[in-house]
Amino acid sequence: QNKLYFESARGTQPQWISFYLDLGKPRQLIDFGRMNRFKSSLPGIIRPDIILTPEGMTISELDSVPGGFGLTHQLNASYANLGYTVIGQSNGMTAGFRKMALDLAGHSKTNRTAASRSEVEKGAGRPELAMVISEESSDYRAEMGSFIKDLNGPDLGARICMPEEIYFTEEAVYIKNGEEKTPVNLLYRFLELFDYKNIPKIDLLLYASKKEKIITTPPFKAFLEEKLWFALFHHPALKPYWKNELGDETLEFLKPFIPKTWILDPRELPPYGVIPDLMLREKQVSRWEELFDAGQKERRFVIKPSGFSELAWGARGVKVGHDLSGRDWQESLRNALASFYQNPHILQEFHQGRKEDFVYFDEEARSLAKMSGRTRLCPYYFVSGSETMLGGVLATTCPADKKLVHGMSDAIMAPCSLISPPREKS
Repeated sequence: QNKLYFESARGTQPQWISFYLDLGKPRQLIDFGRMNRFKSSLPGIIRPDIILTPEGMTISELDSVPGGFGLTHQLNASYANLGYTVIGQSNGMTAGFRKMALDLAGHSKTNRTAASRSEVEKGAGRPELAMVISEESSDYRAEMGSFIKDLNGPDLGARICMPEEIYFTEEAVYIKNGEEKTPVNLLYRFLELFDYKNIPKIDLLLYASKKEKIITTPPFKAFLEEKLWFALFHHPALKPYWKNELGDETLEFLKPFIPKTWILDPRELPPYGVIPDLMLREKQVSRWEELFDAGQKERRFVIKPSGFSELAWGARGVKVGHDLSGRDWQESLRNALASFYQNPHILQEFHQGRKEDFVYFDEEARSLAKMSGRTRLCPYYFVSGSETMLGGVLATTCPADKKLVHGMSDAIMAPCSLISPPREKS
């Protein structure tokens, strides 16, 4: 993704790719994300959202600023202490985060002058990390506070703060707590870039990153936070690119897991133009308006903002086509098309999660109860250079009458473990 964007921006790949990915974003943020010094910077944590369907698994989106890893750490530790063999064991989440952070510290300008990579890992010139949590993400503050407490150690200092608690001098970046000032050289950005203009001291954070006073992950690259990448993955014009970059085996492996997705671009096609792989009543669709009169069974799609929007997380802006009236379906499509230049939307195939029965502890009744529900899996991958580590997997099961599977008050949340398949008899 990162490579394709930069190749598009400089014209060696079709420029409509970077055009789509830059839509609705402030020029300052676009230019910052394109700086050569950050060209190879990638998110330190990747979380696909996987829906378990009757046919298998499908990835509804890929999140590079994921919430929930603090909760997953707590659940892993609790279940492991009870004797369960969970993925990542009791400390997989903190171990993955620590490895990712130390890798960044070993390559940062600050720590290159303070100590070698091996010295950093032994405790010399200990990196200090700040997890900056915005007001928009404040609901996660409690779980992240517990995570940071367990992350803190002799090889890595860690603390959480709000953006307004960051201070900058020509020598260093500090977190100020009362009279105490703690210098930091690593910053985990737990804030969404759509909230860019509302984040206190955002210009300071950008400047400190630009001057290499701090290393920031995820990097300030808004184009990596777009859901429309799924549409680019399936675009026929980019098939040779993905084949060359991923190889035949990986490309064919991924295809079944990534649902067909289209960018809701209102611009008119030429008379012979069609929207790739989008069919209605055995006819190739060439105008979005053709979908307006689709029947309920024909509109098994979701409409959702691509990324740079306050509606693009927590399923806030998602519209399920077959769950809407005909009038609401038309209005949702019109609104999505009308917002193309400010806030592009995507149309994506809807995949129904499979229904299963689950047992949970009912706190009010103080006993076990059964619930029929559908499940989403969230594996957390920590990236350290060319290595990727799976720290844990969070399962969220929502009541079967809910069309969208995400965190909610009546969901069951639990860590996952691997169960080996039975051996075949010889």
